[in-house]
Amino acid sequence: MEKIKVSFRLNYEDVSILTDPNRRVLDLLREDFKLTSVKEGCSEGECGACTVIVDGKAVTSCIMLAPQIDGSEVITLEGLSKNGELDIVQESFVEAGAVQCGFCTPGMVLSAKALLMENPNPSKEEIKTAVSGNLCRCTGYKKIVDAVEIARDKA
Repeated sequence: MEKIKVSFRLNYEDVSILTDPNRRVLDLLREDFKLTSVKEGCSEGECGACTVIVDGKAVTSCIMLAPQIDGSEVITLEGLSKNGELDIVQESFVEAGAVQCGFCTPGMVLSAKALLMENPNPSKEEIKTAVSGNLCRCTGYKKIVDAVEIARDKA
């Protein structure tokens, strides 16, 4: 299979890579860019562990192919903190105790960040809808919703 060039903005830096056209974004980010916050859970776009932000929207990277991000802006959890300081959403997750085992946390944080980028003042129902594509077996979701409300109120 002939490799293709994919150019995109990754965590606020322009990048280009030669890759197989059928390579998943999840694998590209984890293996080629060593961004291990992007987790593989279900491989079907159902659990949200592999969530990243593409052009301002939370998407599951396990069902996206590399050519789909050509020319896009991609943000992973590694791109949220600046100069060693956590993003307000990350801080709020810590403050609310919404980071138990941590497997779902990157996807949850990115889903919340994408929501707040689009809607800085979401209702509790809008928050629940935004994180509904992310499965968590530890928290029962209350602390996660609380964390997003804290981030909303601090912004």
